[in-house]
Amino acid sequence: MNILIRKAVIIEPGSSLNGITKDILIINGLIARIADNIGDHADQVIEQQQLCISPGWVDVFAHFCDPGYEFKETLQTGAEAAAAGGYTHVLILPNTNPVIHNKSQIEYIKEKSRSFAVNIHPIGAVSKNAEGKELAEMYDMFSSGAVAFGDGLKPVQSSGLLLKALQYVKAFNGVIIQLPDDKNIGTHGLMNEGIVSTRLGLPGKPAIAEEMMVARDIELADYTDSQLHFTGISSQKSLQHIRSAKQKGLQVSCSVTPYHLYFTDENLVGYDTNLKVNPPLRHASEREALLHAVQEGLVDTISSHHQPQEWDSKTCEFEYAGYGMIGLETAYGIAGTLGITAGRWVEMCAVNARKIFNLPQTTIAEGVSADITLFNPGHNYIFEEKYIRSKSKNSPFIGKELKGKAIGIINGEKVFLNS
Repeated sequence: MNILIRKAVIIEPGSSLNGITKDILIINGLIARIADNIGDHADQVIEQQQLCISPGWVDVFAHFCDPGYEFKETLQTGAEAAAAGGYTHVLILPNTNPVIHNKSQIEYIKEKSRSFAVNIHPIGAVSKNAEGKELAEMYDMFSSGAVAFGDGLKPVQSSGLLLKALQYVKAFNGVIIQLPDDKNIGTHGLMNEGIVSTRLGLPGKPAIAEEMMVARDIELADYTDSQLHFTGISSQKSLQHIRSAKQKGLQVSCSVTPYHLYFTDENLVGYDTNLKVNPPLRHASEREALLHAVQEGLVDTISSHHQPQEWDSKTCEFEYAGYGMIGLETAYGIAGTLGITAGRWVEMCAVNARKIFNLPQTTIAEGVSADITLFNPGHNYIFEEKYIRSKSKNSPFIGKELKGKAIGIINGEKVFLNS
């Protein structure tokens, strides 16, 4: 199959083609020609105003719920949501039933997702059943296709276990991914501890629960000289710890979520259960610090924290609602709305994410297998439920105006275009 992309601006920081408008001809999944004007016949022509292309985007923290919780999401619906959001690669969480903690579970994910347009990469659990008690079979999982290790939504509480895990993955240059949250602090907290939580009468969870774990885990990464990635960073002090670690040359990286860049705890005044997330939404000052850290390059990538919940888990009292929101389809639109440039987004989500998790690098060049995201950074639109490909609809962005929209992806011979 031949695909011709007409008049697309190439967004790839560091490339000689960055910012240049070109025609691109893809033949049987390979980029065959890049030129000013290509007149060759093509089975499919893609041409839109303000069309941009970049190396395919990577999301590093999404929950596809399969196996065990297919009523929330399946591998197929999750992959469709990712493709609609412009992602060609997604790292998925191990918090399924059974937990992704051994070779057979990794193989199940890889085999079941083989035909999808999106490459799905399992995160193998650090501990058996993600219980935080005993190390899982990480080397076997790595050999079968796990690209990182972590207990996902159940961060490792034991410093001794995490120390062993950091030491273990060094044998194969592995990465531990941690959602920093000390469960012994603010155990029953439902939102950020502060004036708003007091006013709403909801138990609060202080930022120190995150900050203490970030500080502890950095010390462990330093001691082991191993690779550690923090996701869902929401505190200014956490950023300070990470900045210091990077200045010391430690192998520490971090990501933030789109919703922590957009919302604050003030938005919870209406008790919208779609805004019940962990880590919780913080003060406006924390949000501004996160956004500044993204702009200056301290934050390595943006992770969607796509966490589907079925209708019953969100249509209830705030106290009983499930945590999380879907986010793959809105991530880029939120970034554009906040003024994050297309170049910075691509640097974070196409370049940095691949480096951190040792995924194959790709580029827009002749002779290279197509791994491409097509998008329009200037497109303003109202996000509506009809755009959602995920099986769940728990998004607080329905009805909000966003700027920047993914048009689709080309991944080898597989093509997905939003209608």
